[in-house]
Amino acid sequence: MTAKIGVLNISDRASAGVYEDTPGKACVALLREWLATPFDVDYQVVPDERAVIATELRRMADTSGCCLIVTTGGTGPAPRDVTPEATRDVIEKELPGFGELMRAASLKFVPTAILSRQTAGTRGRTLIVNLPGRPKAIRENLEAVFPAIPYCIDLIGGPRLETNEAAMKVFRPKP
Repeated sequence: MTAKIGVLNISDRASAGVYEDTPGKACVALLREWLATPFDVDYQVVPDERAVIATELRRMADTSGCCLIVTTGGTGPAPRDVTPEATRDVIEKELPGFGELMRAASLKFVPTAILSRQTAGTRGRTLIVNLPGRPKAIRENLEAVFPAIPYCIDLIGGPRLETNEAAMKVFRPKP
C-alpha cells in the first residue's frame, strides 16, 4: 500500500494566486529526496483562516488518510498567523518537542527564530507538523525533526516509512 502525505501551504497571497507556492513545492521536493517509501501527495494551498486550515487538516487526516501532514507558513506572531491555533483545534495529542527542536535549530541561523510558534501533534494515525513558510527555513527545520518522524508514525499505527539513508538517517529503537 502506498503511503499518503499531506502538504498544506498556508498563505493568503499564494492561495489568491498573487505569487507561486514555493514553500509547499520545496516541502514535496525534500520528502521525495528523503523518502524511499513510495507515497502520494495530497497538496493544498489555503488562506490564513483558522477554520479553513482546521477543516483542511481534518480532511487530510480523516478522509484522505494521510499518515503525515506538513504545513508551511502562518507560524509567526503576525495577526493573520493562525496555523498553530488551527493545528491545536484538530490534534488529539500535542508533541511540543517538535517545535522546541525546530526553534533551537533555527536559532543557529537567525535570532528571530524565537518568534516562531510552530508545533506538532497527532490526530488518530496522522502526525501533523507545522513548518515555517520559507524554503530555506523549511529544510533547516525539517532536517532537525525528520529523524523522529517515521518512528512517531510507527507508534501511532501509520505505515512504515523508509528513507534514502544517504540523504536522511532516521532513528528507530532496536527490537
